[in-house]
Amino acid sequence: MNIQNVLEAKVKEGFLALYDVELPNVEFQATRKDFEGDITVVVFPLLRYKKGNPVQIGEDLGKYLVDTIEDITSYNVVKGFLNLVIADSFYVNFFNQISAQTTYGFATPNSIDARMVEYSSPNTNKPLHLGHVRNVLLGYSVAEILKAAGHKVYKTQIINDRGIHICKSMLAWQKFGNGETPNSTGLKGDKLVGNYYVKFDSEYKKEINQLVENGVSEEDAKKQAPLFLEAQEMLRKWEAGDNEVVSLWEMMNSWVYDGFDVTYKNIGVDFDKLYFESNTYLLGKDVIEEGLKNGVFFKKEDGSVWCDLTEDGLDEKLVLRSDGTSVYMTQDIGTAIQRAKDFSDLNGIVYTVGNEQDYHFKVLFLILKKLGYSWADQLYHLSYGMVDLPSGKMKSREGTVVDADDLMDEMTSTAREISQELGKLEGYSTEEKEALYKIIGLGALKYFILKVDPKKRILFDPQASVDFQGNTGPFVQYTYARIQSILRKADFNYTTTITSVVLHEKEKELIKQLELYPEVIQQAANNYSPAIIANYTYDLVKEFNSFYQNVSILGEEDLNTKIFRVQLAEKVADTIKSAFNLLGIQVPERM
Repeated sequence: MNIQNVLEAKVKEGFLALYDVELPNVEFQATRKDFEGDITVVVFPLLRYKKGNPVQIGEDLGKYLVDTIEDITSYNVVKGFLNLVIADSFYVNFFNQISAQTTYGFATPNSIDARMVEYSSPNTNKPLHLGHVRNVLLGYSVAEILKAAGHKVYKTQIINDRGIHICKSMLAWQKFGNGETPNSTGLKGDKLVGNYYVKFDSEYKKEINQLVENGVSEEDAKKQAPLFLEAQEMLRKWEAGDNEVVSLWEMMNSWVYDGFDVTYKNIGVDFDKLYFESNTYLLGKDVIEEGLKNGVFFKKEDGSVWCDLTEDGLDEKLVLRSDGTSVYMTQDIGTAIQRAKDFSDLNGIVYTVGNEQDYHFKVLFLILKKLGYSWADQLYHLSYGMVDLPSGKMKSREGTVVDADDLMDEMTSTAREISQELGKLEGYSTEEKEALYKIIGLGALKYFILKVDPKKRILFDPQASVDFQGNTGPFVQYTYARIQSILRKADFNYTTTITSVVLHEKEKELIKQLELYPEVIQQAANNYSPAIIANYTYDLVKEFNSFYQNVSILGEEDLNTKIFRVQLAEKVADTIKSAFNLLGIQVPERM
């Protein structure tokens, strides 16, 4: 029951009746606070279809709408703006329709085509870090938003579990590990393996420096260093299926997967299917052969295979080396096609990958279109900017990466410090306090990252993110907890449906904000942007707090009005919880 849809149809009907002109569309906006009205028809664009005085056209339309729509009680025209006043009964009826809906705002599940969302996709030579955190939060949230918008969704990742970088960790553990394991050290498996990636780099640099001192150029030294040559040999043996190397690879990868599972559980994300590069790195070669026959690709004199994209404003792209080995593009082509085979109802994939890969995905999507796959039109690169901390960008090889587990622990610790300073946790047990600190800390982290448009770079400030004022996760969580407190104090039956009540202006504004929720979900899904959900929720919370400060709820003397206000507060809380669920954020019952 969207008043704008009703109005658009009636304005078009009125324009036809008054002027015998059909309108293609009508422009609306919220009525300015200094004028009476709830919604405004912008008259100026209509002058393209009917020449005349905009004030007179507004007057004609206003009278027509008041006469034909019961819920429009009055109107006023200011220059080229027709301000319409909507009856309280419309808002009350609308509210009663949505108040009992447990999935208000959500489309019918699986009513729209199936999409796959790929996110995380880590390497098995190190733990998840700050960059992965933004990736994981974005991917998971977009998947949940697409589901809420009616899509069937498959969550996935492709784990980069092979290659020279993996062999570096394996070789370092073999040489310097003395057989230590996650059990013997008490370290998470991904952290233990990551330590050996750092160890390899440290020892490798020593060998390079030694060679340079002996007169070898730095460029040659990097290629001649014994550790690097051994890592290359280990990779060759892995690809040849050497039992010893494969056993070592399986053991160390299993440590990493156990560590990843702990991190994913703590951050609150999941997957429906995992792909492993060790299973997919040979995919795509048959497609390249088929594409050669069909003229999508061409072969150069050295035997390498390319795709000419110059007519599309790009360049020539290598898809198979002269020795017949794959490049990343080959694998990605093959993996996309394999996914379409694995999920027969799939009609698009969202790739959550940093913006340094923008060009790669332009090329990938274009090649898949040229190969004739219908679903290639529904491929989307969810490109995002880097996350920095005040101390600057960090590199994993040097052991200075911001570990995802450490970051979550720090957020919990920051929430603990600020909550203790505020001193509002009397009567909480130690366990309840710790659970609350984690909810606040993680909520602060997730909201701070997700409220920003994905394409923008973020400077993440842990302290500022846990502020209980302003556009932060804890501010929204605190409002939710405040409403729960109101509901606990409501010592009367507030389940009766109220059909007639005079609304305060703040109540109308709050219902208008609730009315936007279904549209906001669709908009967020269409734009693959959790920021739209986050900022809608902040606006809803601001509107509620204004209502709370200006209108008595439990102190209201009229019972019907009091019941309606409690119901309204409850629906706001439900919508906050629903929206935050789409962001992967929990809300506490008390704060």
